[in-house]
Amino acid sequence: MSAPQDRPLLDDAAGRLIRPYTVSDGRTRPTTVLDLLSLVMATGSDLQTHLGPEHSVALGMCGGPTSVAEIAAHLRLPAVVTKVLVSDLVDCGAVTAHPPAFYDMPTDRSLLEAVLDGLRRQL
Repeated sequence: MSAPQDRPLLDDAAGRLIRPYTVSDGRTRPTTVLDLLSLVMATGSDLQTHLGPEHSVALGMCGGPTSVAEIAAHLRLPAVVTKVLVSDLVDCGAVTAHPPAFYDMPTDRSLLEAVLDGLRRQL
């Protein structure tokens, strides 16, 4: 069986022991705008509120920039539930979340054309 701090409330044979919606207290909308590529990073602030085990694992993953998608995959939770958990961490000041840098830059057409050419050569 996995270590409890690595995969909370999971059993190797049975899978998730509680339903994902209970992890987020039934909430389906995060209070922070996040997408799967949002980068989350711990602030190092002491937590002033009690968090669940999934919150703690997510926070532990955020020593460096970590995407919401990576956190969801590690926790084995749906993206919407993970966004609610990360949003809780943002609200209490434990993490910051930012869109990835490429959102600020337009796509380089020459790069996309080179990728397309490479893919065509593979066929």
